[in-house]
Amino acid sequence: MATLGNPQSTIAVLQKYNFNFQKKFGQNFLIDTRVLEKIIGAANIGKEDFVLEIGPGIGTMTQYLCEHAREVVAVEIDKNLIPILEDTLSTYENVQVIHQDILKMDISCLVQEKNRGEPIKVVANLPYYITTPIIMGLFESHVPIESITIMVQKEVADRMQVGPGTKDYGALSLAVQYYAKPEIVANVPPNCFIPRPKVGSAVIRLTKHQQAPVQVAQERQMFALIRASFNQRRKTLVNGLNNAPDISYSKEEIVQALEEMGLQANVRGETLTLEQFAQLSNLLVNK
Repeated sequence: MATLGNPQSTIAVLQKYNFNFQKKFGQNFLIDTRVLEKIIGAANIGKEDFVLEIGPGIGTMTQYLCEHAREVVAVEIDKNLIPILEDTLSTYENVQVIHQDILKMDISCLVQEKNRGEPIKVVANLPYYITTPIIMGLFESHVPIESITIMVQKEVADRMQVGPGTKDYGALSLAVQYYAKPEIVANVPPNCFIPRPKVGSAVIRLTKHQQAPVQVAQERQMFALIRASFNQRRKTLVNGLNNAPDISYSKEEIVQALEEMGLQANVRGETLTLEQFAQLSNLLVNK
């Protein structure tokens, strides 16, 4: 079977199966071998590794993963791609394709079964609309993960790694940085895909922290505070929290906690660091 990392092979496979791109799945297939090699390099895949691939498409990246890893499980939501994957991956013994929605899978169970519960490496080329739910789902469920190396829209990659006070800084930046160290490893222009997306993409590697960078009494509450403070960017942090239905503290309690932290009552959420959100959360829990 020809390797798929180029336009000719990809087009040949798509024509052979009369494949139609599904807008709802946000499908864009990679057609650049240099980018594929960069992803494998960034993910640091070796012969000992078990890799979970999310959204294998027609198997372009999967072929590369199979060459480098001990074992690969590829989870694909589009049933029309399953026969194609069976064809393009037919020469590999070390891969299993699962037709399933990754958000509905018990990944911990898979890790237990395939990797004795040891941390796994995740690789994915994700459509824009589903990036955040998938990444947060992996982190929040505390699945044992060493790293997640993903292709995402450039602007989402930027958002994951910026700090306070920038326009891209938000709940996603804080959530990702709480769980992992984000690093953009490659920028990928639209012409590296079929069909061509309208915007640039980037490969970002999220290396899971051994230990969270901040100590927080109630993780869930800290994230509720973070979400509420970014939901209404124009408002002050106090008003944002006060208007949030799932935050039960009074305006006075919030102002008092901010004063204890040496912050003004009119401070905005986007100026607070992860440490400050953790501190605020811990102070409010103790009230």
